[in-house]
Formats: sequence, C-alpha cells, structure tokens
Amino acid sequence: MDNDKERLSIAAARLYYQSDYSQQEICKSLGVSRPTVSRLLQYAKEQGYVRIEIIDPLENMNDISQQLKELYGLEKVLVAFSPLNEYEEITKHITRTAADYLDETVKEGDIIGVSWGKTMHMLASQLNQKRVQGVEVVQLKGGVSHSQTQTYAAETVNLFAKAYYTVARYLPLPVIFDKKEVKQMVEEDRHIQRIIEMGKQANFAIFTVGTVQNDALLFNLGYFSDQEKAELQQSAVGDICSRFFDKGGKICNKELNDRTVGIELEDLREKEKSILVAGGERKIKSIHAALIGKYANTLIVDQYTARALLEMKRK
Repeated sequence: MDNDKERLSIAAARLYYQSDYSQQEICKSLGVSRPTVSRLLQYAKEQGYVRIEIIDPLENMNDISQQLKELYGLEKVLVAFSPLNEYEEITKHITRTAADYLDETVKEGDIIGVSWGKTMHMLASQLNQKRVQGVEVVQLKGGVSHSQTQTYAAETVNLFAKAYYTVARYLPLPVIFDKKEVKQMVEEDRHIQRIIEMGKQANFAIFTVGTVQNDALLFNLGYFSDQEKAELQQSAVGDICSRFFDKGGKICNKELNDRTVGIELEDLREKEKSILVAGGERKIKSIHAALIGKYANTLIVDQYTARALLEMKRK
C-alpha cells in the first residue's frame, strides 16, 4: 500500500511540477479524485520527493554590497541579479545594471572615458539615450588591432557618443606597439596628445578587466609573441585597458607597459567615478587584484561573483 502511495505521489508530482498539468487533469490521468491529488502532492513534499526553491533577486543584495564596499574601500557597489551562474548570462545582467546606473548618473559637462571589448560593447548597446549638454566621450586606449578578431572598439565608443548626443573621440592607434620608442614618437603628435589628455581629464572611466587565459581577447589580436604571452600568464592575473597587473594589483611587466597606448592605471585612482563592470568565475582573480590595486571606486558585479570576492578577501 505504501509503495502504491509513493508511486502515485511521485507520478502526480511529475505531472504537476514538470508537465504543468492542472490538478483536474491529473485526476483524469491517474484515475483518482481531486482531494486525493491534493493529498498526493502534499505527501510528495513532506517525503522530500519535491523540493521547492524560491529565488529572491533582492535577498541579501544590500548586505553583500555593503560588505564589498567596506572590505575593498569602495564608494559604490551595485550587485546585479543573474538567474544563472554562467558568464554570458552574468554579463547580460551586469551590463544592463551599468547602463541604468549611467543613465541616472551622467550629467552636463561630464567627460566619459571608455574602454573596449565584448563586455563594454554589450554595455554600450544597452545605454538609454540621454540628452545632456557638453558631454564628451573618449577612448581610453588604442583601438586598432592587427587581426580580424572583433574588438568592438569603434562601435563601443560610437554607441556611447550616440547615447549622449555627442561626438566620439577616437584613439586611432594600436593599443600596444612593438617598440617603446615608436610609441613615444607617435604620442608626440599634438592630435594624439589631445585625445590622451582628454582621457586623463575624464571624470568618468568605464572599463572591465581581462584575464590571462588562452582565449582572452587581447591574446588573439596579434600583439604578443608566444614568449610574451607565456610570461604574462606566469606573472599577471589580468589587465585593465591592456595594462597587466599581478595578484597584488601592481604592474607586472614594465617593458610591456611602456609600449602600451592609453590611460595609465594610476590615473584611474584619481577619477570622480572609476567604474569596473565585470563578473563571472573566470574573472574573479582579476577583479580582486584590480580592487586591491584601487583602480576602481565603483563596482558593478553579479551576486555569484560578489560572494566569491567576499570569500577571497576574507582569506
């Protein structure tokens, strides 16, 4: 008798929770009365055959934000809810949150410095249009690559400029030169100097972090030899604006840094709003190191990554 009840309760639960049958439909399918169906479903829950989990996207978000602010000394933390702990899903939600934050925050006369990459392009594609006077948008690092791999550099800065009814200011150079001397010579051009200086003067800086994994975007753009790549994978945990840093947040390859075109990491510390938008398990170490280096005062992250950062910081 008990075995029959168990089989019936499991069958009723499968129909109700997995197949979306109504209780009346289950009555007809199993040949039992409506009160019996209700008792079978209740029995299935009591016996643990059915487990119901409610996910509240606001649960503990404020607590997590406050803890991250205190542990890393941040001015603001926004924790976006992602229903799945998957990189693509997380990126979709943190960029949406970042776009909404910018819509609330950008004001007249702001200079917005923008990095590039897949995360930044997704953010830019979700921006709300906002007509504000005197806003400038400038690339924070060179946007020309040596490969056919898509960087979304021009598209990203264009979308930002379109959102704020302004003109994009490009940095039309490779982000990394083969030789420091060539980079220094190019930067002597007054037009290039003006764009780089605008990046330094920007009161907003918006960027993500890269990794040193084999599939990292920067590794697929033709800038590095195999030896340079191997050395970076040994010493670095990530990059911001193509400037690589170690687990302590310090520049880990001065020679490479001297060949890199764009904003210096220490300049990010001086911004009114230095906004890091990043999430996902693959980026936890690089986010942590970037925050240790004090390169961001504002963090936009998902709840999974936020919890992992709290655990890492407390170790």
